[in-house]
Amino acid sequence: MTQNAADAASVDLLAIARRIATDVAETALEERRRGISVAATKSTPTDVVTAVDRDTEERIRAMILDARPDDGIFGEEDDTHVGSSGLNWVVDPIDGTVNLLYDIPSWSVSIAVVDGPPDPGHWHALAGVVVNPVTGEVFEASVGGGARLVDARLGERALRVNDDVHLSRALVATGFGYAAERRASQAEVLVSVLPRIRDIRRIGSAALDLGAVAAGRLDAFYELGLNPWDHAAGALIVREAGGRVGGLGGAAESDRMLIAAAPSLFDELAALLEEAGA
Repeated sequence: MTQNAADAASVDLLAIARRIATDVAETALEERRRGISVAATKSTPTDVVTAVDRDTEERIRAMILDARPDDGIFGEEDDTHVGSSGLNWVVDPIDGTVNLLYDIPSWSVSIAVVDGPPDPGHWHALAGVVVNPVTGEVFEASVGGGARLVDARLGERALRVNDDVHLSRALVATGFGYAAERRASQAEVLVSVLPRIRDIRRIGSAALDLGAVAAGRLDAFYELGLNPWDHAAGALIVREAGGRVGGLGGAAESDRMLIAAAPSLFDELAALLEEAGA
């Protein structure tokens, strides 16, 4: 397949991802307005699942298989569906479930399509969409096609990360794990990071954090312990907005660390995190 053909295929995949993500986001918002409760817990008592998470992933899976029956699906709430095409859909039905539970308007539906296995170190992301159902904002990108923010009220605009921001003036977002021991370790790192930057933000949805970096609403984002579905779409959106995404020491992003920032800021932040013991 030529590069032009590959880019065209990615645009087609993006259209499918956008249609599915916006459709299920609307339904999830309707369910939230009717009221929700915790359906189960996962890794710890604070790591919750709602019926909206499960219902949304079921709808996403059904719509993907209807449109692309030969593709695989790798999601948060259900078993991996193994496909035969070599493409995998990486799905977070609700990123920011605690925000959803408390009716904080920062939760999202995240859908990406990758070429290769559901492993960030070995896949090639082709398309990604992150939808905030409350605001109606849609962050999206296709490989080689740039990144955009689509807002029903304000229209569409291309996304670009903030360039030439010094670390001391950087507005940085992060997140925390659910296990008490990990949270304590992350807090120790933050104590070292916070005096060296402009300020910190904790939004509660890694997918929206990454969209915000791409949109220039944040200068950088870092977090330890993310799962592939947390960042598959958002990382592509940052890269297509001119940003850099990776881990520490030149590694690819993984559960050990994800950093997203403009290329001019990335190395400074990575060095600070290493110095802080991240």
